[in-house]
Amino acid sequence: MKYRLLFIILISTGCLFAQEQTGKIFGKIITSSKEPVIGATVFIKSLNKYGMTNEKGFYQFTKIPYGKYILEINSLEIELKTIEINVDAFENNIDITVSEIGNRSLKEVHVVGMTEKRKIETSGFAVNVVNTKEAASRNIQTNELLDRTVGVRVRQSGGLGSQVEYNLNGMTGRAVGIFIDGLEISTYGSSFNLNNIPPALIERIEVYKGVLPAHLSGDLLGGAINIVLKEGTAANNISTSVSYGSFNTLQTDLSANYRNAKNGFTTRLSGFYTSTDNNYEQWGRFSKFIAPDGRVTRNFRTKRFFDAYETTGIRAEAGYSNVKWADVFLLGYNFSDAYKEIQHGQTMGTPYMGRTSKTQAHVLGLNYKKRDLLIKGLDFNLNAAHSLRSTLVQDTVPWAYNWDGNIRTDLNGNPIRTLEGAQQGAPMIDDITRKITNIRSNLSYDIATGHKVSINEVFYGVDRQDKNLLNPITANGIRSFADFSKNVISFNYEAETFENKLTTNLFTKIYQQSVGSTSYKVNAGVLTQEVLKDNRIENGYGLAVSYKISPKVNLITSAEKAVRMPDDDEIFGSPERNVISNRSLKPEMSDNYNIGFRLGTFDFDKHKISFYSNVFGRNIKNRIMPQANELLNNQEIEETQFINISSAQSIGVEGELSYIYNKKLTMMFNFSKFNSLLKQKGSKYYNTQLPNEPFFTMNANVHYRIDNVLQKKSELNLFYTFGYVGSFKTVWPESENFITPTQYAQNIGTSYSFPNRKIIASLDIKNILNAEIYDNFGVQKPGRAIYLKLNYIINKF
Repeated sequence: MKYRLLFIILISTGCLFAQEQTGKIFGKIITSSKEPVIGATVFIKSLNKYGMTNEKGFYQFTKIPYGKYILEINSLEIELKTIEINVDAFENNIDITVSEIGNRSLKEVHVVGMTEKRKIETSGFAVNVVNTKEAASRNIQTNELLDRTVGVRVRQSGGLGSQVEYNLNGMTGRAVGIFIDGLEISTYGSSFNLNNIPPALIERIEVYKGVLPAHLSGDLLGGAINIVLKEGTAANNISTSVSYGSFNTLQTDLSANYRNAKNGFTTRLSGFYTSTDNNYEQWGRFSKFIAPDGRVTRNFRTKRFFDAYETTGIRAEAGYSNVKWADVFLLGYNFSDAYKEIQHGQTMGTPYMGRTSKTQAHVLGLNYKKRDLLIKGLDFNLNAAHSLRSTLVQDTVPWAYNWDGNIRTDLNGNPIRTLEGAQQGAPMIDDITRKITNIRSNLSYDIATGHKVSINEVFYGVDRQDKNLLNPITANGIRSFADFSKNVISFNYEAETFENKLTTNLFTKIYQQSVGSTSYKVNAGVLTQEVLKDNRIENGYGLAVSYKISPKVNLITSAEKAVRMPDDDEIFGSPERNVISNRSLKPEMSDNYNIGFRLGTFDFDKHKISFYSNVFGRNIKNRIMPQANELLNNQEIEETQFINISSAQSIGVEGELSYIYNKKLTMMFNFSKFNSLLKQKGSKYYNTQLPNEPFFTMNANVHYRIDNVLQKKSELNLFYTFGYVGSFKTVWPESENFITPTQYAQNIGTSYSFPNRKIIASLDIKNILNAEIYDNFGVQKPGRAIYLKLNYIINKF
C-alpha cells in the first residue's frame, strides 16, 4: 500500500497540464470607510457557489473554471452589490468596496448558504463543531472548550499537565480517538497534547460521537475529537499572546503564516511554552494526614508540593498551497518537550516526592491534497508522519511523605522508608523509546452528481524499546522490545439525493492488528525471556443518514458495528501514566446507534434560536477500561491496569439549546444523561453503573458584547460559564466515603479589544466560588484561580 500511495503521488505531479484550467478568486470586502465587512455572503450565480467573509473581511473561492461571472455581495449592514468578474489567471485578487446601509433583510437564497460548521453538523453523523474564535483571546485551554461541549466530559487528574482522558456519552479512554488534522495525537508524543495546543492555533474542533466519517476511519468505537489547525492562507499574519496567573502559571504562544501570492510558496510557524507550579490548595475528603501514631486526619487542608509542569512545542511547515499541481503540499517538523512532577498515583492516597517524567518528540510530516487529480472528480489526500519519542521516568526517593510536604516519622521521630524503596514500588529509571509511523490516505471519486465512492487507509506502527537503567541486567544492554501495528481499510459510498435533501453514507471496514514483544525478567538471579505474538483481523460496517425536512429542520441517524483493537500503551503499559501492562487484552466490539435532529437557526426579528438533540446506544463486548477496585479496605490505588469486561451497555440522551439576541447576547445550555451499565452475567454488580465515570453533566454559557466602551470601535466582552457534574461512585462497592460528590463550577471572564483589533486584553476568574471539584478516582482539581492575558496580532506584512 505504501508503494501504491507513492506511485499515485508521482503520477499526480506528472499530469498537471491535462486538467481543466481553473483559478482562484480571493480578496477583501470593505466599506467606504475602509472597515472590513464581516460575515457577508458572496455568491457566484451561474455556479451556485456561496462563500462568506471572515473577521478580516476576506473571502475566497477555489477551482473556478476560466470565464466571466456575476459576483453578488450581501449582508445586513451593506447595500446589495453585483459586479462582473473575469477569471483568466490562476490567481485573481478582487477587492470590493461596498456601501453601508441601515437594517434590512437578506434574500432567502443567502440564508441557506451553509457554513463549514453547518455542513459538518448536518452530514448524518452525531457531531458538534466547536469554534475557537472567542477562546483564542482568553485564558481558556482547549480541554476547557471541549468540557463545555454537549456529550463531552474531559477527565483530568489534577491541574495543568496532568493525565487526561475523554468521555463521549459513556465511552472513554482509547475508545475515543484524538486527532490533529486527521492524524492520531499519540504520534506527536505526550508533550504535544490538547492541554498544550492554544485555541489561537486551532481553526475548529470536530467532536464525533459513535459513528465516524471516512476521513477519520480507524479502530475506534466511542467517537473521535479532531483538531483542525489553522491553515493561515487567507492573509499573511503574525499573532502572539502571553498570560500569567495563579499557581505561577505562565503561558505563551506564537504563530506566523506567510504565502507568496505569485508562486504559492507557503510557510507556517507556531510554538508555545507553558509552565506552572500547580501548587493549588486541596482540602477535600480524599486529602489526608497520617500522624506518627498512625491516626488519620481526613479533609486535611494543604497545598500540593511536587506537581510542577513545563512544556515547549514548535511546529514548522513549508511548501506550496493552491498551485496547479497541488492544493496543499507541505513538509513539516514538530518538536515538543515536557517535564512533569508526579504528585501521586491513580488516587490521592499517597503523595510522592521525586517521581518525575521527561518526554520528548521529534516528528517529520507530509501533507498533500489534490482535487481533480488526473481526471475531474478524483481527489487524493495524504497525511503522513514519522516520529521519534522518548520517555524517561525516574523514581528513586526511598522516604514516605505526608501531604504537608514533609517526610513521615514514627513515634521516635525517625523517618519512615517506603516498603519497596521508592515512591511507587522498587527504585527505577525507565528509558522508553518509541518509533512511530502514521499514514492516513484517502482516494475519492465523484461517479456522478451527488454520488461519491472512496477508499481510506490508516496505518499506525510502533517500534518500542524499554530499559530500566537501574536493573543490572538491562543496564548492560538487554532491552525489552515491542512491535505494534494496526491497519484499517474502509470503503465508502456517499450520496445526495431527492434534491440534496437526503444524505447517505454507507461504509465497511477491515481491521488488522499485529502485536509482538520480547521481555525479560530476573527471578533468583535467573534471566527468563517472555515472547508474545498475536495477529488479528476483524470486520465492521455502518450507515449514516441525514434528511433535510426543511432548510432549518434536519433528522440525523447513524449505526455501526465498530471494532477497537487494544492500544500499545494498554498492552505494554505506560509508567508515566501509572499504567502497568496486560498482554492478554482482547479487542472490544460495539454496536453503536444514534438518532437525533437539529432545528434552526430560527430568526424572529432580533432573536435567533437553535436546538439539537440526540439519543444514543452502545452495546459493548469485551469493553476495555481501567480496573476499578472491588475492596473497600484497599483504596490506595498507585497503579492501574486495563482489563476486559465481557459485556457493558450505555444508553442515553443529549441536547443543546442556543439563543442569540441582537448579535450581542449569546446563551447556551446543554446536557448529557446516560446509563453506563455492567452487563456481565454472574457478577454481583450486574446492571449497576460502571464506577469512576460521570454519567450526568450540564453546561451553561452566557456571553454579552458591548461596543464603543472607553474608545470608539472598541469591543468589551463579558462571559459566564456554569458546569454541573452529578455524583458518581469511585469504586464498585456502595460506600459514602468513596462517592465523588455533586460538583458545581462557575467561571467569569472579560476581554477588551482595542479599536485597531491588534491588541486584546482578557481577565478570567475560574471556579469563582472555590468549590470542591474532582475527577478520576477522586483527585481534586484546582480551586479559585485568576489569569490575565494579552494578545497582539499583525494582520498584514
